[in-house]
Amino acid sequence: MMVILSLLSGVIFGLGLIISGMANPEKVLGFLDLAHPWDPSLAFVMMGAIIVGLFGFALAKRRQYALCGTPMILPDQRQIDWRLVGGAALFGLGWGIAGICPGPGLVLLGAGYAKGFAFVLAMIVGMWLVGHKK
Repeated sequence: MMVILSLLSGVIFGLGLIISGMANPEKVLGFLDLAHPWDPSLAFVMMGAIIVGLFGFALAKRRQYALCGTPMILPDQRQIDWRLVGGAALFGLGWGIAGICPGPGLVLLGAGYAKGFAFVLAMIVGMWLVGHKK
């Protein structure tokens, strides 16, 4: 059951990225590149996601178990350290250069784009490196 729910969640998320245009790196770069005509659509998508997330986390905080029956484990780390700041900076730089973040990278990979393959490969290598530095 968990695999089916995970697959369904991923498909809904991927469809949302495709419908909103956020799987298109050029659309994302149109928001991030201030030297050219600015495309504010990403801001509206982000605001919508933040609103949905606020309600989702408010509900999740009150639950001990997820709807599928697994224990509800929410992040409890509140400390801002160099790993968080460095990771956020690398994420932002990569996003600004490529116009891709992990969700759209997986959509592009699934659609067969070489840019998606290169991004996901770099993401996996980065996660592997972080996991082996501890």
